[in-house]
Amino acid sequence: MTTTDIREAIDHRRRRLFGAAAISLAAAQYVLAGAADAKTDKARLPAITPGTNKSFASLKQINAGLLNVAYAEAGPASGPAVILLHGWPYDIYSYVDVARLLASAGYRVIVPYLRGYGSTRFLSADTFRNGQPSVFALDTIALMDALNIQAAVIGGFDWGTRTADIIAALWPQRCKGLVSVSGYGVGSQTATPLPPEAEHVWWYQFYFATDQGKAGYARYRHDFAKLIWRLASPKWNFDDATFDRSAAAFDNPDHVDIVIHNYRWRQGLVKGEAKYDDLEARLAPGPAIAVPTISMEGDANGGQL
Repeated sequence: MTTTDIREAIDHRRRRLFGAAAISLAAAQYVLAGAADAKTDKARLPAITPGTNKSFASLKQINAGLLNVAYAEAGPASGPAVILLHGWPYDIYSYVDVARLLASAGYRVIVPYLRGYGSTRFLSADTFRNGQPSVFALDTIALMDALNIQAAVIGGFDWGTRTADIIAALWPQRCKGLVSVSGYGVGSQTATPLPPEAEHVWWYQFYFATDQGKAGYARYRHDFAKLIWRLASPKWNFDDATFDRSAAAFDNPDHVDIVIHNYRWRQGLVKGEAKYDDLEARLAPGPAIAVPTISMEGDANGGQL
Protein backbone atom coordinates (compact mmCIF):
# COMPACT_ATOMS: atom_id res chain seq x y z
CA MET A 1 0.00 0.00 0.00
CA THR A 2 1.43 3.37 -0.99
CA THR A 3 1.68 6.47 1.19
CA THR A 4 -1.08 7.99 -0.91
CA ASP A 5 -3.33 5.00 -0.25
CA ILE A 6 -2.74 5.29 3.49
CA ARG A 7 -3.51 9.00 3.48
CA GLU A 8 -6.71 8.31 1.59
CA ALA A 9 -7.68 5.68 4.15
CA ILE A 10 -7.10 8.12 6.99
CA ASP A 11 -9.03 10.85 5.22
CA HIS A 12 -12.00 8.72 4.12
CA ARG A 13 -14.24 9.74 7.02
CA ARG A 14 -13.22 13.36 6.67
CA ARG A 15 -14.25 13.56 3.03
CA ARG A 16 -17.78 12.32 3.80
CA LEU A 17 -18.49 15.72 5.25
CA PHE A 18 -18.97 17.02 1.72
CA GLY A 19 -21.03 14.14 0.30
CA ALA A 20 -24.50 15.65 0.47
CA ALA A 21 -23.47 18.92 2.06
CA ALA A 22 -22.02 20.42 -1.17
CA ILE A 23 -21.90 23.84 0.49
CA SER A 24 -19.59 26.23 -1.28
CA LEU A 25 -16.82 27.98 0.57
CA ALA A 26 -18.39 31.28 -0.40
CA ALA A 27 -21.63 30.34 1.36
CA ALA A 28 -19.76 29.30 4.49
CA GLN A 29 -17.80 32.54 4.48
CA TYR A 30 -21.09 34.38 4.17
CA VAL A 31 -22.35 32.80 7.39
CA LEU A 32 -19.11 33.27 9.25
CA ALA A 33 -18.94 36.87 8.18
CA GLY A 34 -22.30 37.27 9.86
CA ALA A 35 -23.90 38.92 6.86
CA ALA A 36 -27.36 38.21 8.24
CA ASP A 37 -26.76 39.27 11.83
CA ALA A 38 -23.43 40.88 12.54
CA LYS A 39 -23.24 44.53 13.35
CA THR A 40 -20.15 45.00 11.22
CA ASP A 41 -19.43 45.04 7.53
CA LYS A 42 -17.55 42.12 6.02
CA ALA A 43 -14.15 43.74 6.42
CA ARG A 44 -11.33 41.32 7.08
CA LEU A 45 -10.31 40.81 10.69
CA PRO A 46 -6.88 42.23 11.50
CA ALA A 47 -3.91 39.90 11.49
CA ILE A 48 -2.64 38.84 14.90
CA THR A 49 0.45 37.01 16.05
CA PRO A 50 -0.49 33.77 17.83
CA GLY A 51 0.15 34.07 21.54
CA THR A 52 -0.54 37.79 21.65
CA ASN A 53 -3.30 37.32 24.23
CA LYS A 54 -2.58 35.48 27.47
CA SER A 55 -5.97 35.37 29.16
CA PHE A 56 -9.69 35.85 28.81
CA ALA A 57 -11.33 38.91 30.30
CA SER A 58 -14.28 36.92 31.62
CA LEU A 59 -14.52 33.37 33.03
CA LYS A 60 -17.93 32.23 34.20
CA GLN A 61 -19.81 29.19 35.56
CA ILE A 62 -23.36 28.07 34.80
CA ASN A 63 -25.46 24.98 35.49
CA ALA A 64 -26.28 23.26 32.20
CA GLY A 65 -27.65 19.74 31.93
CA LEU A 66 -25.53 17.36 33.98
CA LEU A 67 -22.77 19.89 34.51
CA ASN A 68 -21.74 23.13 36.08
CA VAL A 69 -19.89 24.45 33.04
CA ALA A 70 -16.92 26.77 33.17
CA TYR A 71 -16.62 28.97 30.11
CA ALA A 72 -15.00 32.09 28.78
CA GLU A 73 -17.16 34.75 27.22
CA ALA A 74 -16.13 37.65 25.03
CA GLY A 75 -17.97 40.21 22.96
CA PRO A 76 -21.40 41.84 23.27
CA ALA A 77 -24.20 39.77 24.80
CA SER A 78 -26.45 40.89 21.95
CA GLY A 79 -24.05 39.77 19.22
CA PRO A 80 -24.50 36.68 17.03
CA ALA A 81 -23.25 33.68 18.96
CA VAL A 82 -20.10 31.71 18.19
CA ILE A 83 -19.24 28.62 20.24
CA LEU A 84 -15.68 27.31 20.11
CA LEU A 85 -14.94 23.77 21.33
CA HIS A 86 -11.50 22.54 22.31
CA GLY A 87 -10.03 19.06 22.02
CA TRP A 88 -7.71 16.72 23.89
CA PRO A 89 -5.26 17.41 25.37
CA TYR A 90 -6.00 21.10 25.06
CA ASP A 91 -8.33 23.63 26.64
CA ILE A 92 -10.07 26.96 26.13
CA TYR A 93 -6.79 28.84 25.69
CA SER A 94 -6.48 27.36 22.22
CA TYR A 95 -8.95 30.11 21.31
CA VAL A 96 -7.64 33.00 23.40
CA ASP A 97 -6.55 34.95 20.31
CA VAL A 98 -9.39 34.15 17.91
CA ALA A 99 -12.01 34.84 20.59
CA ARG A 100 -10.66 38.36 20.98
CA LEU A 101 -10.77 38.92 17.23
CA LEU A 102 -14.35 37.67 16.89
CA ALA A 103 -15.47 39.72 19.87
CA SER A 104 -13.95 42.84 18.30
CA ALA A 105 -16.09 42.15 15.23
CA GLY A 106 -19.28 42.13 17.30
CA TYR A 107 -19.76 38.42 18.00
CA ARG A 108 -20.73 36.89 21.32
CA VAL A 109 -18.03 34.23 21.77
CA ILE A 110 -18.50 31.31 24.16
CA VAL A 111 -15.58 28.97 24.87
CA PRO A 112 -16.49 26.20 27.34
CA TYR A 113 -14.32 23.74 29.19
CA LEU A 114 -15.57 20.30 28.16
CA ARG A 115 -16.59 17.76 30.80
CA GLY A 116 -13.45 16.61 32.56
CA TYR A 117 -11.52 19.85 31.96
CA GLY A 118 -10.83 23.00 33.92
CA SER A 119 -13.40 23.95 36.51
CA THR A 120 -16.33 22.26 34.73
CA ARG A 121 -17.84 19.84 37.23
CA PHE A 122 -20.59 17.24 37.34
CA LEU A 123 -23.56 18.36 39.41
CA SER A 124 -23.90 14.90 40.95
CA ALA A 125 -21.26 12.54 42.25
CA ASP A 126 -23.52 9.69 41.08
CA THR A 127 -23.44 10.63 37.39
CA PHE A 128 -21.48 8.15 35.29
CA ARG A 129 -18.30 9.76 33.98
CA ASN A 130 -19.20 9.14 30.38
CA GLY A 131 -16.84 10.12 27.57
CA GLN A 132 -18.74 8.79 24.54
CA PRO A 133 -18.80 11.45 21.80
CA SER A 134 -22.54 12.10 21.69
CA VAL A 135 -22.64 13.31 25.29
CA PHE A 136 -20.31 16.20 24.50
CA ALA A 137 -22.78 17.35 21.89
CA LEU A 138 -25.60 17.11 24.41
CA ASP A 139 -23.50 19.08 26.90
CA THR A 140 -23.10 21.83 24.31
CA ILE A 141 -26.81 21.91 23.52
CA ALA A 142 -27.55 22.14 27.27
CA LEU A 143 -25.09 25.03 27.56
CA MET A 144 -26.77 26.82 24.67
CA ASP A 145 -30.12 26.37 26.38
CA ALA A 146 -28.76 27.69 29.67
CA LEU A 147 -27.34 30.76 27.92
CA ASN A 148 -30.52 31.31 25.86
CA ILE A 149 -28.67 30.75 22.60
CA GLN A 150 -31.05 29.28 20.04
CA ALA A 151 -28.46 28.86 17.31
CA ALA A 152 -24.77 29.59 16.85
CA VAL A 153 -21.87 29.22 14.50
CA ILE A 154 -19.94 26.33 16.05
CA GLY A 155 -16.25 25.66 15.57
CA GLY A 156 -14.00 22.97 16.92
CA PHE A 157 -10.85 20.91 16.57
CA ASP A 158 -10.08 17.35 17.68
CA TRP A 159 -12.80 16.38 20.20
CA GLY A 160 -14.33 19.76 19.43
CA THR A 161 -14.52 18.84 15.73
CA ARG A 162 -16.38 15.65 16.55
CA THR A 163 -18.74 17.49 18.91
CA ALA A 164 -19.47 20.30 16.48
CA ASP A 165 -20.02 17.86 13.62
CA ILE A 166 -22.49 15.82 15.69
CA ILE A 167 -24.49 18.93 16.53
CA ALA A 168 -24.52 20.01 12.89
CA ALA A 169 -25.64 16.53 11.79
CA LEU A 170 -28.31 15.82 14.42
CA TRP A 171 -29.47 19.30 15.42
CA PRO A 172 -28.88 21.48 12.34
CA GLN A 173 -31.43 24.03 13.61
CA ARG A 174 -28.98 24.86 16.42
CA CYS A 175 -25.97 25.26 14.13
CA LYS A 176 -25.99 28.28 11.81
CA GLY A 177 -22.59 27.40 10.41
CA LEU A 178 -19.76 24.99 11.09
CA VAL A 179 -15.98 25.33 11.18
CA SER A 180 -14.59 21.81 11.35
CA VAL A 181 -10.84 21.40 11.69
CA SER A 182 -9.65 18.20 9.99
CA GLY A 183 -12.98 17.68 8.26
CA TYR A 184 -15.55 15.07 9.18
CA GLY A 185 -15.13 13.80 12.74
CA VAL A 186 -18.26 11.74 13.34
CA GLY A 187 -17.31 8.15 14.13
CA SER A 188 -18.69 5.01 15.68
CA GLN A 189 -17.58 1.80 17.36
CA THR A 190 -17.64 0.03 13.99
CA ALA A 191 -14.84 1.96 12.29
CA THR A 192 -12.90 0.09 9.61
CA PRO A 193 -9.32 -0.85 10.61
CA LEU A 194 -6.57 1.06 8.85
CA PRO A 195 -3.26 -0.31 7.53
CA PRO A 196 -0.47 -0.59 10.16
CA GLU A 197 1.39 2.49 8.97
CA ALA A 198 -1.77 4.51 9.48
CA GLU A 199 -2.85 2.84 12.73
CA HIS A 200 0.43 3.59 14.49
CA VAL A 201 -0.52 7.29 14.53
CA TRP A 202 -3.19 6.36 17.09
CA TRP A 203 -0.74 4.57 19.44
CA TYR A 204 -2.01 6.42 22.51
CA GLN A 205 -5.54 5.08 21.98
CA PHE A 206 -4.24 1.52 22.21
CA TYR A 207 -2.17 2.47 25.27
CA PHE A 208 -5.31 3.81 26.94
CA ALA A 209 -6.98 0.44 26.38
CA THR A 210 -4.73 -1.08 29.05
CA ASP A 211 -4.72 -0.76 32.83
CA GLN A 212 -1.13 0.44 32.61
CA GLY A 213 -2.21 3.12 30.16
CA LYS A 214 -4.85 4.48 32.50
CA ALA A 215 -2.47 4.43 35.46
CA GLY A 216 0.28 6.00 33.37
CA TYR A 217 -1.95 8.79 32.13
CA ALA A 218 -3.20 9.48 35.65
CA ARG A 219 0.37 9.72 36.93
CA TYR A 220 1.98 11.55 34.02
CA ARG A 221 -0.89 13.42 32.43
CA HIS A 222 1.08 16.66 32.02
CA ASP A 223 4.07 14.89 30.48
CA PHE A 224 1.72 12.91 28.26
CA ALA A 225 -0.07 16.02 27.07
CA LYS A 226 3.18 17.79 26.30
CA LEU A 227 4.29 14.82 24.20
CA ILE A 228 1.02 14.89 22.25
CA TRP A 229 1.39 18.62 21.66
CA ARG A 230 4.83 18.02 20.16
CA LEU A 231 3.74 15.09 18.02
CA ALA A 232 0.50 16.68 16.84
CA SER A 233 2.04 20.08 16.06
CA PRO A 234 5.71 19.47 15.21
CA LYS A 235 6.26 23.04 14.04
CA TRP A 236 4.68 24.71 17.08
CA ASN A 237 7.46 26.03 19.29
CA PHE A 238 5.30 26.60 22.36
CA ASP A 239 6.95 27.70 25.59
CA ASP A 240 6.50 26.30 29.10
CA ALA A 241 4.19 29.13 30.13
CA THR A 242 1.81 28.42 27.24
CA PHE A 243 1.72 24.72 28.05
CA ASP A 244 1.37 25.19 31.81
CA ARG A 245 -1.57 27.56 31.33
CA SER A 246 -3.50 24.82 29.54
CA ALA A 247 -2.15 21.86 31.53
CA ALA A 248 -3.89 23.13 34.65
CA ALA A 249 -7.17 22.10 32.97
CA PHE A 250 -6.11 18.44 33.15
CA ASP A 251 -6.09 18.50 36.95
CA ASN A 252 -9.89 18.25 36.88
CA PRO A 253 -10.85 15.32 39.16
CA ASP A 254 -12.84 13.65 36.35
CA HIS A 255 -10.31 14.21 33.59
CA VAL A 256 -8.69 10.78 33.50
CA ASP A 257 -11.99 8.90 33.71
CA ILE A 258 -13.48 10.94 30.86
CA VAL A 259 -10.44 10.60 28.59
CA ILE A 260 -10.03 6.86 29.14
CA HIS A 261 -13.74 6.16 28.67
CA ASN A 262 -13.79 8.23 25.49
CA TYR A 263 -11.00 6.31 23.80
CA ARG A 264 -12.05 2.91 25.10
CA TRP A 265 -15.61 3.55 23.89
CA ARG A 266 -14.29 4.46 20.46
CA GLN A 267 -12.33 1.20 20.38
CA GLY A 268 -15.51 -0.72 21.27
CA LEU A 269 -13.98 -1.89 24.55
CA VAL A 270 -16.55 -0.37 26.90
CA LYS A 271 -20.23 0.46 26.73
CA GLY A 272 -21.83 3.85 26.85
CA GLU A 273 -25.15 4.54 28.49
CA ALA A 274 -28.28 2.96 27.06
CA LYS A 275 -30.12 6.28 27.04
CA TYR A 276 -27.79 7.45 24.26
CA ASP A 277 -28.16 4.36 22.07
CA ASP A 278 -30.60 6.08 19.74
CA LEU A 279 -28.17 8.92 19.10
CA GLU A 280 -25.34 6.51 18.42
CA ALA A 281 -27.53 4.56 16.00
CA ARG A 282 -28.22 7.76 14.08
CA LEU A 283 -24.51 8.61 14.02
CA ALA A 284 -23.22 5.16 13.05
CA PRO A 285 -23.93 5.53 9.29
CA GLY A 286 -21.99 8.78 9.14
CA PRO A 287 -24.82 11.26 8.54
CA ALA A 288 -24.24 14.05 6.05
CA ILE A 289 -23.82 17.60 7.26
CA ALA A 290 -25.91 20.14 5.37
CA VAL A 291 -25.26 23.39 7.24
CA PRO A 292 -22.86 25.97 5.73
CA THR A 293 -19.42 24.57 6.50
CA ILE A 294 -15.74 25.40 6.32
CA SER A 295 -13.21 22.61 6.85
CA MET A 296 -9.55 23.42 7.40
CA GLU A 297 -6.33 21.56 8.11
CA GLY A 298 -3.00 22.64 9.52
CA ASP A 299 0.09 22.50 7.34
CA ALA A 300 1.91 20.33 9.91
CA ASN A 301 -0.74 18.23 11.63
CA GLY A 302 0.58 15.14 13.38
CA GLY A 303 -2.82 13.50 13.11
CA GLN A 304 -4.24 13.46 16.63
CA LEU A 305 -8.05 13.31 16.85
